[in-house]
Amino acid sequence: MRFFQFRKPDPDKPENEPLEDDEKLVKKDFLRKLKRVAAKITFSEKLLAAYFCAMDTSTPVRVKAILMAALAYFVVPADLIPDFLVGLGYTDDISVLIAAITSVNAHVKEEHMEKARDLLETLD
Repeated sequence: MRFFQFRKPDPDKPENEPLEDDEKLVKKDFLRKLKRVAAKITFSEKLLAAYFCAMDTSTPVRVKAILMAALAYFVVPADLIPDFLVGLGYTDDISVLIAAITSVNAHVKEEHMEKARDLLETLD
């Protein structure tokens, strides 16, 4: 599930490279962006739980790929509706995230939710 392809695919590299690229991007920028926008979005806890689910080594690769693609879409500022547009900027991000989280919701465990709650308490 790739929304943007920033470079031409290399046929000599493995197919899971987009997942690895998304994972690097999400690990690098997700928490920083979430801290900036947590007050603007109403489902920060579920979003953060999805992040912990995606980082969990026991999460199936298919689920991880769906979540990583959606989280990477959230992190990347260049998307369908630019994030800086007041009132509209995060609507496309939210739609993508809600669809992704809903499709893999069974894999978001209570331990992911607990980690999310604990981290959100430290952000306040």
